[in-house]
Amino acid sequence: MILARLDNEVFFKKAFTDEIVFKAFVKDIVGIEVEPAKIETEKAFQPKLGNIAFKYDIFAEDVKRRIVIEIQKVEYDHNFDRFLHYHLQAITEQQRSSEDYSVEKTVYTIVVMTAPYKLHTKTNEIYKDEVLISTLNPKNLKGIERKLFNHELIYLNPNYKGQDTPPNYRDWLDLIYESIHNPENPQINIKNEGIKRCSEIVSYENITPEEWEKAKIEASKRKVIMLEREEEREEIARNFIALGLDNDTIAKGTNLTMEQIERLRHENNANE
Repeated sequence: MILARLDNEVFFKKAFTDEIVFKAFVKDIVGIEVEPAKIETEKAFQPKLGNIAFKYDIFAEDVKRRIVIEIQKVEYDHNFDRFLHYHLQAITEQQRSSEDYSVEKTVYTIVVMTAPYKLHTKTNEIYKDEVLISTLNPKNLKGIERKLFNHELIYLNPNYKGQDTPPNYRDWLDLIYESIHNPENPQINIKNEGIKRCSEIVSYENITPEEWEKAKIEASKRKVIMLEREEEREEIARNFIALGLDNDTIAKGTNLTMEQIERLRHENNANE
């Protein structure tokens, strides 16, 4: 079995809009059973809230819950802020149909990151976590969490394999990672029915010519974005050089090679 890459939006949506895959994924990641009335792509609320035009990659809800699944293929500095906005919008949008301040449906936002994290511009730290979970629950002065809300914002990044990651996360993280880095011989757990179903959907033999064409267009768009992003990374590296940071730190923060950083150092010195 050869897998199509799940960092391509076409294949990701093909797999995760399948009801069996969707329900299995949500059960493993969030721990709940869902019965979605409809699974949508490119979901947008009308009229929109605020000045930002939100579109959710995959969106579904049942009587009690609203599920948002996003795939983020290219790493942006603002990704955490961006998806916090997505998460909060899915919560606050419910107020338009509510007579009071109650939020009828619990919102779970699952963000799949397929690129390594970079140096966070606000904290100057690099996060290397496979799974990050954020809730809105407050804590008292003793640090005890009070579970007033059930909403969760979950980040998944298969580029950082942790020894203590539970099997329910591990299976899906491995599937995503293997589809990108080892598609011809993927080491995945097909005993997990959701994983088996997903792998069958995105196996080469089940991809139509039309889907391949759409996937090529999507990959071309990605290359353009990555070229633009490289220019941004070089500008960040120049600023880091001016601050006196060493090459290792700059490489970790920008994903540039040592050769690229040395070239920028030379250019900076020549311009002084």
